[in-house]
Amino acid sequence: MLIQFHILQNYAPSNLNRDDTGSPKDAIFGGKRRGRISSQCLKRSIRWSAAFQDAFRATDLLGVRTKKLPSLIEEELRKLGADDEIVKAIVKRVPEIGRESGKKGPENDDNEEMRNEDSAGEVETETKQLIFIAPNELSILAGKLLESYQRIGSRRWPTIKIPEITKDLGDTMPRSVDIAMFGRMTTSSAFENVEASVQVAHALSTNALSEEFDYFTAVDDLSGETGAGMIGDVEFNSSTYYKYLNVHWEKLVENLGGDVAAARKAVLALLEAAATAHPTGKQNTFAAFNLPDFILVEVSERNLPVSYANAFLKPAYASGDRTLMDASIDLLAGYLEKISGAYNLTPARAYLCLTNSSLNGAQKAESLAALQDWLADQLPAEK
Repeated sequence: MLIQFHILQNYAPSNLNRDDTGSPKDAIFGGKRRGRISSQCLKRSIRWSAAFQDAFRATDLLGVRTKKLPSLIEEELRKLGADDEIVKAIVKRVPEIGRESGKKGPENDDNEEMRNEDSAGEVETETKQLIFIAPNELSILAGKLLESYQRIGSRRWPTIKIPEITKDLGDTMPRSVDIAMFGRMTTSSAFENVEASVQVAHALSTNALSEEFDYFTAVDDLSGETGAGMIGDVEFNSSTYYKYLNVHWEKLVENLGGDVAAARKAVLALLEAAATAHPTGKQNTFAAFNLPDFILVEVSERNLPVSYANAFLKPAYASGDRTLMDASIDLLAGYLEKISGAYNLTPARAYLCLTNSSLNGAQKAESLAALQDWLADQLPAEK
């Protein structure tokens, strides 16, 4: 089963997702420059949205991406009642986890001093790479490290190569909704790679991009001078974005260890989060908290993902009383009808629309909650 979300969302002047120069991200599409919000930005806003946090935080079904693995493992080892000296010995090796790629260099040097100390000669307290880890994995990993330490012995432990330690541990399957949805790639044998069950496209503006600049000044309140204490400028734009996400149901259930109830809850939370979560870039400056005017949900047994971004190869534009959103919805509806006929696409469809536009062959929902109820009815029942 494949579940697809298509969203049209107009943002007021904003700089939601910046590049390395501080400018809003963009891309060339259909021969025209478009506004862009990266998929990584969208996924993070979804993971940290109230919809996800409220749904799963209390049940420990959300993972964390962090370099603080040593301190997390130390906490778990102490819960297991390990002696201080053993805890210190084990935690000292934890920063090396993730470096088992076999590449030569300071990060993978076999020399003990290089391995356990940074350039300033201090013992490392973080991993070199961010590690995406589920709550249930921490206690298991700590327990395996303790068993490995006891088996290897205190004399060999400080000098044994880290690949031998992590290979001895074996991986564990994470029990985390966000890892199950968005996947995890790891370079360590201590963690299992997880193939994502959710794909998120970069959001693209349906309109051609027009960048603008805000010139601003700040006054020194205590100087007594009338001139500006500093000056600056920030780039921004206002665009209507097309967002596309899809969920492979069977893969999601597999990643959640067969938990259909958790998978159902995750899909419904994803719909709410995709609709209500916002990127945080420059929001203190622009406060661009604009909800979507149009959301289309499709559910099909056929695993054939189809983005409707090509509806906007020719940029949408406002004219007369017809807004940019009106034009965008009309372009998407027209393209949907054409491509569905050409490729015999017949998913179950429902949509939420704040304008008077309609979609043939799709059920109209009056609210996001009603759209979620419709989607819930399409999903397999809990076993």
